[in-house]
Amino acid sequence: MAAYDDNNIFAKILRGDIPCHKCDEDEFTLSFHDIAPQAPVHVLVIPKGRYVDYTDFASHASAAEIAGFAKAIQRVAEKTGISETGYRIISNIGVNGHQEVPHLHMHVIGGAPTGPMLSKQG
Repeated sequence: MAAYDDNNIFAKILRGDIPCHKCDEDEFTLSFHDIAPQAPVHVLVIPKGRYVDYTDFASHASAAEIAGFAKAIQRVAEKTGISETGYRIISNIGVNGHQEVPHLHMHVIGGAPTGPMLSKQG
């Protein structure tokens, strides 16, 4: 696993160096609207701790951080109105998962049908 990069864009957002359109925040998480949304609702939920990906988080986060992260996803779904109609939660991990930012983040996507999870390959 790669080392945590304190200069990744989400670390800069957490420090306040880069602004975001906040959706939710508590002691463990920050949630904000994606700048290039892939659906009518597209919010990123990130832990405030220095975690590269979900594997790092599950291995090193406290029980309170893990619970806080799960509850933040649920709050975002309720605040954005997608908890009633359904939504998708996605976390990209590593090269094969196409992770672009080396800070754990969950994409909470909804507000319209999201289509199949993966395209079928012949």
